[in-house]
Amino acid sequence: MRGTHLAQLREVPVGLADTLDVVAGFDDALTNGFGRVGERDGAALAAFAHAFVGTPLADPVAAAVAAITAGSVTPEHLGALAGARSALLGAAHDALLTQFDTAAARARSPWTAPAVRPAEALPALAGARAWWHEVAVAGWRGVDHELLSSAASTVEAALAVPALRRLAVLLDGLTAELRACAPIATMAEVPARRWADLWARGVLLTEGTQVTDEAPRVSGRLLPLGVDLHVHDTAVQVQLHAVLEPTGSGQPRLIRTAVAAAKVATIVGPAVWRLLSAHPMLLTALAEQRALTVTDLPLHGGDLGWVDDQVQLDEPADPFATARVLLPAAVAATTAPLDRHPTAIGEPVLIEGTPRRDEDGTLAIEVDGERVVLAVDRLPAAGPLTAELVAASSACLGLLRWDDGRWQVQPFAVRATVKRRTVQAHNGDWACGVTDPKVAKDEARAGDAVAVLRERAGRLLRR
Repeated sequence: MRGTHLAQLREVPVGLADTLDVVAGFDDALTNGFGRVGERDGAALAAFAHAFVGTPLADPVAAAVAAITAGSVTPEHLGALAGARSALLGAAHDALLTQFDTAAARARSPWTAPAVRPAEALPALAGARAWWHEVAVAGWRGVDHELLSSAASTVEAALAVPALRRLAVLLDGLTAELRACAPIATMAEVPARRWADLWARGVLLTEGTQVTDEAPRVSGRLLPLGVDLHVHDTAVQVQLHAVLEPTGSGQPRLIRTAVAAAKVATIVGPAVWRLLSAHPMLLTALAEQRALTVTDLPLHGGDLGWVDDQVQLDEPADPFATARVLLPAAVAATTAPLDRHPTAIGEPVLIEGTPRRDEDGTLAIEVDGERVVLAVDRLPAAGPLTAELVAASSACLGLLRWDDGRWQVQPFAVRATVKRRTVQAHNGDWACGVTDPKVAKDEARAGDAVAVLRERAGRLLRR
């Protein structure tokens, strides 16, 4: 991105601040619990309902707020509130993404709604719906050990149904996070926005529909740009951002694909890569910076379903060259409605400039007199990127995100000069093993936690 592009991102979209204030009021009410709505929370919920006047959601949201005030909220009311909250944040997402697309001249394909049918009435769905209802009534500060323990059977039942795996992982991860924060009632500050995001997504997943249209299949050459690692105590996901050159004619497409695995809290740092050994083609491509040839993989909007058996390694491909040559013309996909949220924005960009530190320690990169903050606090421990290496870089490849009221770049690759040598470092460099001798030595000294846990699990299964 050039300085002229960054200049267009200075202004905050009209109405964004008011929208986020309304959502914050709702989140505070959820923190305290819908079972005991005070005067302040009642006013916040009334403002939330007022935001939908003149829209199709006006009546169900007003009815839900009235029910909460009267002390008779039902799971159906909570479904309306979760949908309305997601709609507000979806509107904020669209305003921010439109601002970025205009500044970067990024083309985006239109959204096509798939055919859907109502979800099956599975017992696990009913159990999850009841648990989300109890949480909303109690509020985050009212969540106790008994309420957290009651989610275990629901998680187990949902994990047994492939269509409910996303719900199960979300519920399992959230309960683990809440358990780690217990007693929540005494916390100085509750992460109200984050937990409300997860609550709303969980409620909507229990109300959701199932897609009946078969996803279109694509083939072509996949050129990686970089990888974003999402690491939680209970799960790890590796999300690859890449440019797809379709077989035959057609514009390059900006896509992402992801693989994930369950984990425990003791598996951290570079060890998380060992959990993804079932995807050797992806790991090799990341570690060796290779292109991939994909055949008949399903494409849901901009998300490519990964099947390792339908992928072959191709020639080496420099992500920085891909970003410079193909990224400007690549067509991005429109985000699915359920996924529209300001925190979900992650647009691959290439920025070339010199990082500088502000007096408060914030690291920012300057291009043609315009500055953009570098989110080095998002750097994963499973890769070679460090804040020092980013500070020494001359080019940064990463995701442009909206966070803390401003645009920031989350680096996933840098080009820097170290000891008079130009080097590149990428988040995926350690996908097939640590290449830094010092870090490798520390890893060897600590032992292979994944191997130990697998051996113990095998021993238990043999008994």
